[in-house]
Amino acid sequence: MTFHVSLYLLTVVILFIAMLFYIKIADKLNIIDKPNNRSSHNYITVRGGGIVFWLATLLYVMSSAVETSAFHPATLYFILGITLISIVSFWDDVASLPNKIRITIHFLAISILFYGLGIFHFLPWWQIIFAYIFIVGTLNAYNFMDGINGITGLYSLSILVALQYVNLQILRFTPPDFINYAILACIVFLFFNFRKQAKCFAGDIGSMAIAFWIVMLLLQLMMQSQSVIWILFLMVYGVDSIYTILHRLYLKQNIFHAHRLHFYQILTNDRGLSHLIVSIGYAFTQLIICLIIIILYQQFQPAIWIVGVGLLALYSLIYLLKFAMLKEV
Repeated sequence: MTFHVSLYLLTVVILFIAMLFYIKIADKLNIIDKPNNRSSHNYITVRGGGIVFWLATLLYVMSSAVETSAFHPATLYFILGITLISIVSFWDDVASLPNKIRITIHFLAISILFYGLGIFHFLPWWQIIFAYIFIVGTLNAYNFMDGINGITGLYSLSILVALQYVNLQILRFTPPDFINYAILACIVFLFFNFRKQAKCFAGDIGSMAIAFWIVMLLLQLMMQSQSVIWILFLMVYGVDSIYTILHRLYLKQNIFHAHRLHFYQILTNDRGLSHLIVSIGYAFTQLIICLIIIILYQQFQPAIWIVGVGLLALYSLIYLLKFAMLKEV
């Protein structure tokens, strides 16, 4: 126990120093985010601070190797996949890349992850196709939702805490440290990002890397439990992203262009709510939904999908408040 606590403290110190170093280097190299008429902020900020998530995976792999004197094959495939995702995403942060290149790398990274988890042998072909579509959508939704201070770190933290509870108290599906290192990375990142004037933004590298990590954990849990109900651990982002895409298609907008129609953008830009308050609201709402799913899984498994769909419908109705706010603006 003492060994793990010391290792966690050392990890936090390394990540913290790395963030300070990155912010200085990024500022000198002009890796910054300049506000525009579609932004939810109004000051120049260093972009790409989410590199801390990739670094945390590297530290996890190293500590795991030291502790067990071996590399777990699935972990190696994961680090390769998240490295590909991080490289192409950081490249996109520095110089915008064509969508075709990004999507190709995303599919490659997901394929590596699937191979490491044995999904190609675990699922029929039609479910594998659905899994590709779902994960690519999840990665991009995470990226689209990264628009205000604190939202990516807090939202991810709420999911990771819920996943760790399931892992420790209900069904062991992954080494606890694999989740703990992601939690530590979120905490360090939030120190720099969860403030009125953030020191750095996650950038594509941050939102994509932590999304890839969470996808890995959810896949492990779904395979171990033989249930996909855990997909609702992403309900808040999922509802906001899907309904916003449908809204933009209705307005005949290009869904790949920047916009200000996400619910969190309406709350901050049009209603003037604090970024931090909205981020807390998103994270807290998702945490409550996760707890409800956990209770349902433990107590009402035969009816879990009925209640789960009802919960999704209820949250969707709540989301429709956005359109009422739009009309009043």
